[in-house]
Amino acid sequence: MHRWEGIDEFVAIAAAGSFKAGAEALGLSTTHMSRAIAALEARVQVPLFHRTTRTVRLTDTGRVFFDHCSRIVAERDEAIAMISEGGEPQGDIRITCSTAMGERFIAPIVRRYASSHAKLRISIDLTNRLVDLVGEGYDLAIRTGQLAESRLIGTRIASRRLYTCAAPAYLDQQGRPAKPADLSRHECLVGTSSLWRFQRSGRAESIRPKGRWRCNSGGAVAEAAIAGMGVCQLPEFYLLPHIASGALEEVLGDFRPDDEPIWAVYPQRRHLLPKISGLLDRLRAELPAALARQN
Repeated sequence: MHRWEGIDEFVAIAAAGSFKAGAEALGLSTTHMSRAIAALEARVQVPLFHRTTRTVRLTDTGRVFFDHCSRIVAERDEAIAMISEGGEPQGDIRITCSTAMGERFIAPIVRRYASSHAKLRISIDLTNRLVDLVGEGYDLAIRTGQLAESRLIGTRIASRRLYTCAAPAYLDQQGRPAKPADLSRHECLVGTSSLWRFQRSGRAESIRPKGRWRCNSGGAVAEAAIAGMGVCQLPEFYLLPHIASGALEEVLGDFRPDDEPIWAVYPQRRHLLPKISGLLDRLRAELPAALARQN
């Protein structure tokens, strides 16, 4: 028996919620669907559905199997479409990105990309949580800094600069740090990064900031700095307008670190699909310019 037999029927039933609806989706009979699932369950030697006279629902094993099979079927259909329809991007793309960068930069670029390709369906999850792309079924993540996940591939699509700042009134009262070690005597306003980076004359160093204010929103951290609560280190798009207005003052400018890379990260082989490769090209082309407009 061919190893693919029953997979389409299984995915259709699981997605539709019943044998009848799954059969209608594929244009087949319910008898065929029942026989296909029975043969598939016999082949994998585990039940995939809980069946009653009124309901059909996946077993725990069936849910795991469905997560994998649904993506396999989708990628197979995309691969066929890539050949038959000239590589037109189509299908679902699930993206995750940090909230602020996603709202300001990534979502507008992806929106324009989707507008250019009517067969795409986009889902963007804006969260500061580090998402498991493979385990949670995402196609693409936008991340910054150093990449540690070996199961993923990263393509650098832009970079951003980090600034260390405080309100002038705070610095007049507490003094201006002359070197990173001086921050141990200051209130540090901590965001999502537990380490602040610095560099001078090719030598990099980092400190672990300490203070009584911590928030995973860069905007809230910047507002706390403007209010005179302490020193912060954040990406440029949070701070440059406030530096320009005089609400914040850069400190330790001689120790400013190298620009931080911004990555598009994806499971292996996903970049070969037209929908992903096209989006990567769009991000590389538009994100650096969008970031530069903030300066």
